[in-house]
Amino acid sequence: MQENCSIGLGKRQEAKRQSEILEYDTVHNSIKTGSQKVKDYGLPPLVSALKASAEENAASFHFPGHNRGHAAPSSLRQLIGVRPFLHDLPELPELDNLFAPEGPILEAQKQAAKLFGASETWFLVGGSTCGVQTAIMATCLPGDTLILPRNSHMSAISAMILSGVLPKYIVPEYDHNWDIAGGISHLQVEKTIKELEMEGRKPAAVLVISPTYHGVCSNIGAIVELCHMHKIPIIVDEAHGAHFGFHQQLPISALAQGADLVIQSTHKVLCSLTQSSMLHMSGNLVDRERICWCLQMLQSSSPSYLLLASLDAARAHLSDSRDTVFNKAVELTLEAKHMINKIRGISVLYLPNFSNFSAIDPLRVTIGVWRLGLSGFEADDILCRDFKVVSELVGTRSITFAFNLGTKREHVLRLVSGLKYLSENFSASADTENRAVDILCSAPFNDISMNLSPREAFFAKKAKIGIEDSLGKICGELICPYPPGIPVLIPGEIITDGALNYLLRVKSQGAIISGAADHLLSSLLVCHD
Repeated sequence: MQENCSIGLGKRQEAKRQSEILEYDTVHNSIKTGSQKVKDYGLPPLVSALKASAEENAASFHFPGHNRGHAAPSSLRQLIGVRPFLHDLPELPELDNLFAPEGPILEAQKQAAKLFGASETWFLVGGSTCGVQTAIMATCLPGDTLILPRNSHMSAISAMILSGVLPKYIVPEYDHNWDIAGGISHLQVEKTIKELEMEGRKPAAVLVISPTYHGVCSNIGAIVELCHMHKIPIIVDEAHGAHFGFHQQLPISALAQGADLVIQSTHKVLCSLTQSSMLHMSGNLVDRERICWCLQMLQSSSPSYLLLASLDAARAHLSDSRDTVFNKAVELTLEAKHMINKIRGISVLYLPNFSNFSAIDPLRVTIGVWRLGLSGFEADDILCRDFKVVSELVGTRSITFAFNLGTKREHVLRLVSGLKYLSENFSASADTENRAVDILCSAPFNDISMNLSPREAFFAKKAKIGIEDSLGKICGELICPYPPGIPVLIPGEIITDGALNYLLRVKSQGAIISGAADHLLSSLLVCHD
């Protein structure tokens, strides 16, 4: 049963809240506020409450300043109309309190937990970034060790900075032909736990990224079994997998495989508004009160009810036809792959490319263009400019397209037409066809030396120096080339010759350098000794 996460309220607000406590009538799908019963709209609980509140003839002397759209900026009003402003309401008593839910928010979160198979679910208005930070801070104390993949999202690094947690990295599997990083295996996790035991340490938690941005799924069940043998909670960053388990051809969800904390970006493949996500809990290895306190600290104290209601609506949309809702999307994806496989010089990423892993998301279509003598960036520019085909992710040798519930067949045909154009107009020379990126062979991931924790490095005094003078210094920034999306340097690590050569090499091959203050890499931020 979902309990309240309470925060302090002023006496006036608390009295008002208690006098108008919301009761959700699950039988009649309606909301009661004190003695008043709001009209039954047949809508999800939070959507219904928001609709009822917006339709009240209220004399509003509260925030936000646009006052239910009466003072909406004209340029934005012309773009989206006035209705979003009408429903952009603050923490009114009838709308419940995100941090001490007793009405429609509580009911919406309960229904989400039931749908996704969690013991408890929290709505997030700070994206999955907030969820990952909360999960790490709720399971780890300052000085604790967290096992995590080297290609973890920046939110994991920021969580370690906030909490003082120490990282123990696992380098994920890597495919040289595709220049793509995969997941981590239970054998790698087992080896890392044993290495820590030899040092007299035990990890406070294990973080797994599954699926990866390209859709590669780790065997969560095997990792869960291993971690639970050692009483170690497992956190799964399932930002790209909120749809898992809702079609027979989709992978099994992390919750169904026993993960303790799972973070999902409901806005990615499902249909909530951008920035809205969910944090799910299962089992009893994690203290829910710590989760509540972390969320109160990390989430906005003025959450957007449009974002919250969109999570409720996305859950209802999925619940209404959970066994069939992804039929069209899966069929379109299979049709697209079938057509693309027939195009000369174009490759499609399939599970055999990452044979050590349990599944790959069928709705994530990654195509390789290196046999046409093109980089992913060059091919993507042509598709976008000439065919108005907009991809999700671009790499040195590939492009990734995200199929979802809104994908249209006409857009699939346009994509295929664009790929046929590339095939008909480009071809690789003997030199370019044999040009392997081969970037992990010389990658310096086996030569990582941490002089300061991420937190210590973040707060240390820093200076910008020429890259040629940075050798042996302590890195003061996170530097991550994409692809393959594996950070080469993280704050607190010693800058090595191998790291510098690697960064300059992949940059010359077209990789985007993320995180560096100087994207040209002529200088680096370093910590003072």
